[in-house]
This record gives sequence, C-alpha cells and structure tokens, in this order.
Amino acid sequence: MSVTLGDRTAGCLCGAVRMTLRDMPRSYGACHCEMCRRWTGAAFLAVSLPGDSVRIEGAERIGRIQSSGWAERAWCTRCGSGLWYRVTLDGVDGAGGYEIPIGLLDDPNGLSFDREIYVDCRPDSLAFEGMAQRETLTRAETLAIYAPTEEGQQ
Repeated sequence: MSVTLGDRTAGCLCGAVRMTLRDMPRSYGACHCEMCRRWTGAAFLAVSLPGDSVRIEGAERIGRIQSSGWAERAWCTRCGSGLWYRVTLDGVDGAGGYEIPIGLLDDPNGLSFDREIYVDCRPDSLAFEGMAQRETLTRAETLAIYAPTEEGQQ
C-alpha cells in the first residue's frame, strides 16, 4: 500500500488552469531525458498519478503536443506553464497516467524524492543529495521497462 498525502491542489502561474490531485502519492521523481530537459530547462521533477486521480479546471486554456509516439506534454496557453507529461499510447487521449510537475503544487511539502530516470543523461553539473537512497535507471534501463517502442526518447 503506497503512502499518500491525501488530496492536493495545483495550478499554473496565472491560475487559468487548476487541478485537484486525489490521493497524491508522497513520492516523486526526476527525468533527465533530452526532451524533459529541453521542456523544463533542467530535470523534470514530477509526481505520478493515474488518469482518474486528476481533476482539471480551465481545460479551454490547455495546449498539447504529442511529443513522442506514446506521450503528450501540456501547457497553459495563457502563461506557458508546463502542466503535465502524460502517456497517451499512440495518441489515444486518456490512455495513461499523468506526471505533474511538483512546482505546480500549492503545497509542495511532505514529498519524498525517491527515483531518477535517464541518469546517464543528467548534466554533470547537476547533482542531488542522497543518490544512494533513490532508485536510479539509465536510458536503456528506463526504455526496457517503460517504452512501448524503440524510439529512444520519452
């Protein structure tokens, strides 16, 4: 049984898009793939939630791009805040869970950083404390577990 923080709220910079995250898990992770680094400007730090755990308000302000064969990225069309990375399984909306950036949380406290993926793509100047206490996966290890195709990027 995973530990949750209960329900949390989140939103973009301008407030046009708001989210309620039901039974939000305590843990979050980082992705260092090239796409996430370009999208966020650094590592993508996010909490993972099943699709039915995210309630969205302001959907008319959401822009989306199918960023790979199996995932989309979304942003607020008013302020540009990145809203989520989401598995879509070949473009089928609603097929997978969300990765919600922890920076969007109204209350980011109580979280535990427990995993990093694409660690072999992490810039050598970027380091987090406590590496030995986290699960870490290389690009190849990540793709072997999660990627439905051999595209090589998230």
